[in-house]
Amino acid sequence: MRVIVLSDTHAPRHWKGVPPGLGEPLAYAEVILHAGDVCTPSVLEELAAYAPVHVVLGNNDGPDVAAWGAPVTLELDLDGVRVAMVHDSGPKTGRPARMRRLFPTADLVVFGHSHIPWDTIEDGQRLFNPGSPTDKRRQPVGTYGVLDLMAGRIERHEIVPVLSA
Repeated sequence: MRVIVLSDTHAPRHWKGVPPGLGEPLAYAEVILHAGDVCTPSVLEELAAYAPVHVVLGNNDGPDVAAWGAPVTLELDLDGVRVAMVHDSGPKTGRPARMRRLFPTADLVVFGHSHIPWDTIEDGQRLFNPGSPTDKRRQPVGTYGVLDLMAGRIERHEIVPVLSA
């Protein structure tokens, strides 16, 4: 299962539509995960034209994003991989233990908020922040994540730079 992972798109200030270089990866997505700070449900509608979208609320998301179906945290099974999502995982220090306490059975925790790409495995749990495709802040380029999941395994986990088309 091909999963595209996004976070912190911050529409309409930063997201004016699917960025050049992101349309092709989205075309191959079987599922899209968005780790919050969507800011407007129109982003989710645009993404849903590509594949089913699972989203959590970010600190900049309002009732309209919640009404679209975004809870504060989310746990789901994707091809046998137990996935958990939250927008803000808290400070870097103590993050692995905090995420294990919050999501004790998750194989993969997807989060956002910092706009800093993060991909590590701690105590058997992968922690994955795709960064932001549109609001790179102090990063050299915008980024998104790609996961390939198969039969309960994470076969691929990659942070990918958003390249101009």
